[in-house]
Amino acid sequence: MGEQRVRLVTGSARGLGLAAATRFAERGDSVHVVYRSSVDARAKLEERFPGRVHRADLEREDDWRALVEAVLARDGRIDALVHAVGEYEYGPASQSTPAELRRMLASNVESAFLAMAALRPALRASRGSALFFGCAGLEGLRARKSTAAYAAAKSALVVLARSWAVEEAPFGVRVNVLSPGFAPHEHASADTLDAGEWAAIPLGRPARVDEVSDAVEWLCSDAASYVTGVNLDVAGGWMC
Repeated sequence: MGEQRVRLVTGSARGLGLAAATRFAERGDSVHVVYRSSVDARAKLEERFPGRVHRADLEREDDWRALVEAVLARDGRIDALVHAVGEYEYGPASQSTPAELRRMLASNVESAFLAMAALRPALRASRGSALFFGCAGLEGLRARKSTAAYAAAKSALVVLARSWAVEEAPFGVRVNVLSPGFAPHEHASADTLDAGEWAAIPLGRPARVDEVSDAVEWLCSDAASYVTGVNLDVAGGWMC
């Protein structure tokens, strides 16, 4: 299993973020998880990640600073950030409001910007890695009929991540993006659970959650030590 690492996984109260955090814990890593508001979420997370559960609003700079300080106080280092945060908006661009667009940018882009600002010293010290979550199909800058504001925010995130990858490479820090396609889970948006949409996937089915976790684990591992600035689609060929 190799050396135990310290992982900070955001968006980890549920869904793909929780699956990634669970995967790291199963391999013996020290995993810190984050929730925003639910007391029920904290109780459940404490059962799985005792002593390493944090409450934070990741759109607040002060919360990021306090979060990083808490992780370092507990384990002394941070080897990897997995930032699985980002609100989702379904609907045509013509029906999106300025407030909805600002919400997409704050949740998906600004939170990531604050993450890198807060974690940069710790990641440089450990020569660690940062992984951000995008969405499938960003490479082609395609028009979106139903998720324009969301995809626009994720596209901005990819540009930032690649810029960070270049800036941080001299310090041994890797920065990548993982972009899932359809990956049904308990908290997935209803529009992503439409079997009619799945018919367009070349591999003929949506992803299993563990297949997304496989990619997260690999990108944060020594096996991917020469991989940086990548946006990896985990989408079964959808939107290639």
